[in-house]
Amino acid sequence: MDWKKELKSWGLILSFFAFLYFTGLLPVIQGGIQSVLLSTGLIKPQLERVDLTNEKFDYRGQFVDFEGNIIDLQDYKGKTLFINLWASWCGPCRAEMPHISELYKSVKDQENVEFLLVGLDNDYEKSKKFIEGKSWSFPTAHASFGLNKSLQSESIPTTLVVNPEGKIVFYQEGMSNFNTPEFRDFLLAQ
Repeated sequence: MDWKKELKSWGLILSFFAFLYFTGLLPVIQGGIQSVLLSTGLIKPQLERVDLTNEKFDYRGQFVDFEGNIIDLQDYKGKTLFINLWASWCGPCRAEMPHISELYKSVKDQENVEFLLVGLDNDYEKSKKFIEGKSWSFPTAHASFGLNKSLQSESIPTTLVVNPEGKIVFYQEGMSNFNTPEFRDFLLAQ
């Protein structure tokens, strides 16, 4: 008799997760929980400088913003560029976006600092629909033309910072709360 109760309990749990998965709510809930975790300050970017002194950023490439305009990476030469690669289905990507938005708001008036968050969904409209209506504030685009070698990554989210000399000075795969005084100082010091 106990096995029937156990089976029923597991059935209810599996049904609940199946409902979240098939309604598309699973990444929303995962992202929300992970965002709260990031807010605690327990997960911060590792600011040790990666030795990429010979790694120049590849400025070849174009993206499409969500108004249909072409964004050319060449336009960012000579500036500090914060790039984040994300997808609408990625819970950790969703979790870090509010924190990236706050970081962006705090430095957006700095003349030589630029942000570009690039959606990697296979479907442009899916990325666009995800961003629409959000209160986040940062420049976004879609990787409609693909990614150059500097932006190839094993996982998402991936974040990198390119200094004005075109060198990659920060590279991280995985989520983080970038809205910290240490990371802001690091970004502004480039």
